[in-house]
Amino acid sequence: MGVCDAIRQNAPVGKPNAMSAPHLPKVAGIDPLIPVSTQTAAPPPDVPAVPGAFLQDRLAGWVSDLTTLHELTESLAGTCALDGALHELLSAGAALVGARRGLLVLEPGDGGGPSRTVGLGLTHAELGHIETVPRGATAYGRFLDGLPDTGGPQASPDILGDPSLDTHSREVALRIGYAASYAQPLTTPAGRLGVAVWLYDEPAEPLERQRHLVGLYGRYAAQHLARLLELERARADTAVIREELLPSRLPHTPGVRLAARHRSAPGGGGDWYDALPLPDDALGLAVGSVHGSGPSALAAMGRLRAGLRAYAVLEGEDPVAVLSDLELLVRLTEPAGSATALYAYCEPGHRTVVLAGAGHAPPLVTGDLRTEFVETSLSAPLGMLSCWEAPSAEFSPLPGETVLLYTDGLLRRTGGTTDRAFARLHAAAAGVPKALRLDPGAVADHVLRTVLPEGRGRDADAEDVAVLAVRFD
Repeated sequence: MGVCDAIRQNAPVGKPNAMSAPHLPKVAGIDPLIPVSTQTAAPPPDVPAVPGAFLQDRLAGWVSDLTTLHELTESLAGTCALDGALHELLSAGAALVGARRGLLVLEPGDGGGPSRTVGLGLTHAELGHIETVPRGATAYGRFLDGLPDTGGPQASPDILGDPSLDTHSREVALRIGYAASYAQPLTTPAGRLGVAVWLYDEPAEPLERQRHLVGLYGRYAAQHLARLLELERARADTAVIREELLPSRLPHTPGVRLAARHRSAPGGGGDWYDALPLPDDALGLAVGSVHGSGPSALAAMGRLRAGLRAYAVLEGEDPVAVLSDLELLVRLTEPAGSATALYAYCEPGHRTVVLAGAGHAPPLVTGDLRTEFVETSLSAPLGMLSCWEAPSAEFSPLPGETVLLYTDGLLRRTGGTTDRAFARLHAAAAGVPKALRLDPGAVADHVLRTVLPEGRGRDADAEDVAVLAVRFD
């Protein structure tokens, strides 16, 4: 049977033909003359299936990157000091680009400083070798110099094998043991801050994904550094003002030797000391503290110290009268503030000291035979009462003894209770080696090292410390 016979055999009964068959309605985009199959057609062999696993992997990678970036920025945000932020930035960036060493150069473009260079996995000698490379021969040096076409990240994937690089640059890389580098500028809309450079042990460069992540991190880090930089500059200015408000030198008076130590708090407190010569070879000695911190506390400290000097010249033999006048000054000029002060009238020729304190800790006398606090009466701080007056105390230091006048910050920085702080101070003074007792500065240094070991009391809310040591010959 031929093809035609087969068609006839399967043809429908009647007279259906193209002209007489009913017309189906047209639907947009569908030709009704084309038969619709009842079975789902298989996809063409050249069209791949939807890559579900691939998309899931990509999404998981993005989530992981975002999580890592969030953790690193949170860690950086927790740094409150400029040095800590620089080290955190350098370490986090190394993890993002897959390097284990690097350096960060902080050099603000406005020239206001501070300028610093910190390293990761590099010794001071190795940093010194890197700094011997001419700035114009490195990508980060050209950026710091503000040369054109250096505003973006710069990769040097093969330092040793790139003949276009400076010869000395390749020699330093060979000596230190790195073969590639990646530099990420740190900029804000206000200008450049510095640049971070990460070093690879072998020829390499970060992937596009790594570049993107470290670029995002660098932009956030630059903003954080800019805030800390402004804070650092404000603290430096405050420190300069504070030092100008304190005595530039101590007087030379027969029969006594003086030494002073001052440790500034990060926020800038109002602790101060003073020593001024008075008639008949007498001395006026004072320490004090103004409540608060920052520029307002410094201004109040300056007014308080200047007022005390004036009252000491007028009636220095009577410490009670001096502090009574100072109380009136505080109430008139600092109505919302308070302060503590201790003033002592000293006659070295007679080895007598008459003192009065307003809310202040008692002096400490230390020598070969004794170490004890001077008994003084309790009194309220300046500015806390409508009229201040407390009895004075008198004592006579022995030859070779040192009297320590100190502010309350020394006690509070210990971090313990008041009783434990006094006990710690007493033990520190009693433990001064005999060879150091001849020098009042050495006595003060020993006490400070013992009471405040390195790192203690350096948090953001720490207080000022002022110590005035007076040794009687």
